[in-house]
Amino acid sequence: MSEEILINVAPMETRVAVIDNGVLQEVYIERAEKRGLVGNIYKGKVVRVLPGMQAAFVDIGLERAAFIHAADIATVDENGMESRTQNTPDIRSLVHEGKSLVVQVIKDPIGSKGARLTTHLSISSRFLVYMPFTNHIGISQKIENEQERQRLMDIVEQCLPTEGRDRAGGFIVRTVAENAASEDIQADAMFLMKLWRDIKPGLGSFHVPNVIYNDLPLFVRTMRDAVKPGVEKVRIDSRDEYERLLQVAADYQPGTHTMVEHYDGARPIFDLYGVEEEIQKALERRVDLKSGGYLIFDQTEAMTTVDVNTGAFVGHHNQEETIFKTNLEAAQAIARQLRLRNLGGIIIIDFIDMKDAEHRRQVLRALEKATEKDHAKITINGMSELGLVQMTRKRTRESLARVLCEPCPACQGRGMLKSAESVSYEIFREILRSARTYDSDRLLVLASQEVIDRLLDEDSACVADLEDLTAKSIRFQVEQVYNREQYDIVPL
Repeated sequence: MSEEILINVAPMETRVAVIDNGVLQEVYIERAEKRGLVGNIYKGKVVRVLPGMQAAFVDIGLERAAFIHAADIATVDENGMESRTQNTPDIRSLVHEGKSLVVQVIKDPIGSKGARLTTHLSISSRFLVYMPFTNHIGISQKIENEQERQRLMDIVEQCLPTEGRDRAGGFIVRTVAENAASEDIQADAMFLMKLWRDIKPGLGSFHVPNVIYNDLPLFVRTMRDAVKPGVEKVRIDSRDEYERLLQVAADYQPGTHTMVEHYDGARPIFDLYGVEEEIQKALERRVDLKSGGYLIFDQTEAMTTVDVNTGAFVGHHNQEETIFKTNLEAAQAIARQLRLRNLGGIIIIDFIDMKDAEHRRQVLRALEKATEKDHAKITINGMSELGLVQMTRKRTRESLARVLCEPCPACQGRGMLKSAESVSYEIFREILRSARTYDSDRLLVLASQEVIDRLLDEDSACVADLEDLTAKSIRFQVEQVYNREQYDIVPL
């Protein structure tokens, strides 16, 4: 495996592309005006309690109030440390309107939903996550070797003080820490505990809402989170940020500074690797497969659906073999597209129907294997009797399409417009209403070029009949700024 990370820095936005064997796998975008909020710590105020949902809305200074569930509100013991209980207490026993809360964002605002919060605070570094109010030490489940798990446990234990251990906090060891040198892990632990000492005074702030801690900018988080074994190069096109990355690597990730390169070519770095073209393709519904088949992605508020089609692929043997090969290729492509488009939530995949149970098993296995590289948590629930694969992918930030696009102002996000014929008939009905409402001899119809052309051509006989029926003269005027569905009827 050969991975490269490309970082494109501009005053208005930073973009990161993860390239695996020459193929774009993931894109991260952070805009100066809309920086991601995950990891930020705020002091907020409860503005509404919802007992029926076991949740509350919290004002943290954003456009929309953020949301916190009772299960995400920590209860503390006499030492100020979190006390875990199996049963979630009633939300009304935890918070009330006007109460101040120190919270952390665990999910960015998505669509019409506000940010998701927790009071289980934590801060991250390359190898560790520090939890200042819990004594727990955990190891990533993806580290399966028992000896390595024990080694990591011992290293972290040594980082915590023996005196006052019950108030020293806890750690989660991240997957990237597997086989890492003990001194690097210890350096991370020391850094996080020092960072928390700097953050802690802000928790007592009287000002509400208030930002207590902002997570690192995208290009630094990339160095922290994405650089792992298998990554060969990190190329960045900004000289200033290149120097900063070198400093971050030297301070916190010894040995990784050699992989950081400054790209100063005349051609934009994303153009050089074909990333811009791939981003444009990732915004389209249709994804073509090399065999001639294709996928259709439909993203809605409730779920994302993926339809697999054979298209022009007719195969060389029989129909069942053709379908099997198309589905196998689709499984690989879908796994990549989920990462590239950052699609989350419920995902339904409609593979082409396969009669052979062994073929279904192999396609499902291919999908599971292809999603193993995905950093997001994925759950695949097998194939239903209808041949549908139901899966979930954890969503913590907006999809690529939601970051780069907005609903079409013409169709309001439906993806379809009424035909000129339908709009013409609507206008006829509105003319009849206006004729009864207004005491005028003439009516002026304002509409788009396409609709006016139809009214004066195919529907001209209907217009003449309407003039006789209403005893009013009807005139037409093209409005260039109107879309097909817009029109106005003005009495003259």
